[in-house]
Amino acid sequence: MAVAISYTVRVPATSANLGPGFDSLGLALTLHDEVTATFTDGPTKVEIEGEGAGELLTDDRHLIVYAMRETFAEIARPQPAGVVLRCVNRIPQARGLGSSSGAIVAGVTLANALAGSPLDRAGELRIAGRIEGHPDNVAPCLLGGFTIAWTAGGTAKAVSLAPRPDIRPTLLVPANQGFTKEARAALPKTVPHADAAFNAARSALLVHAMTADPSLLFEATEDRLHQDYRAGSMPASAEMVRQLRALGVAAVISGAGPSVLALTALPVGFEPGRRWLTHSLAAETAGAAIQPGNI
Repeated sequence: MAVAISYTVRVPATSANLGPGFDSLGLALTLHDEVTATFTDGPTKVEIEGEGAGELLTDDRHLIVYAMRETFAEIARPQPAGVVLRCVNRIPQARGLGSSSGAIVAGVTLANALAGSPLDRAGELRIAGRIEGHPDNVAPCLLGGFTIAWTAGGTAKAVSLAPRPDIRPTLLVPANQGFTKEARAALPKTVPHADAAFNAARSALLVHAMTADPSLLFEATEDRLHQDYRAGSMPASAEMVRQLRALGVAAVISGAGPSVLALTALPVGFEPGRRWLTHSLAAETAGAAIQPGNI
């Protein structure tokens, strides 16, 4: 009887856009899902603890399993008969924190490890970006740190920069969920040239602020391309951003929302209200970390 081979991967939550960097800038955060995958001759089985338990699919339709099978096909390796997954989920689902990207990155990296690691990070990013459709969340999840992602010839690419260690992000997570498809539907097909120029300048400034001068984070996180257009679908989140920015906090909608990310400290005594869960975090510099064995 063959010995079962298992690998465990730890993937971080991510926040995309960071205000002006729509579909390009992202940050990995110290909030993680952990997933163990083991080949099996029997049917696929997914065990979920934490976020998504009782809600997510637990068979071959689970996103991690799908990403694994896509990766095996991409690298021309035999598909396993079945996979047993054990998931310990801490990343809130459908809150703009990269839960789906974390699942995709987990699937790609686990399949790569189980196949003997024929892919380097660029290869893993290429597959993960294709599955996700855009690389702004999968890039920081895979690479860690503060990332700039783009596509060239339909292929996802990214660079990871080290954010200043004194940047201590705070997440404010609401009880309600949000959905990326609906958030994208709220965006206009065209925007004024002046708004595009405004965001280009702020995105460039944000790279400097994140890596060299955090005193510029408030101005660097200004946005005219997406947050105002989406405000109607997440009024409580838009109001939270407005309140925090009125207090001088560099606050933005995290990804497609409805979570709010603050890149500078909240005022002493600030209370978001009982409908919000607050996480005081740091930037995750390691990205997806994989090792042999179980959780």
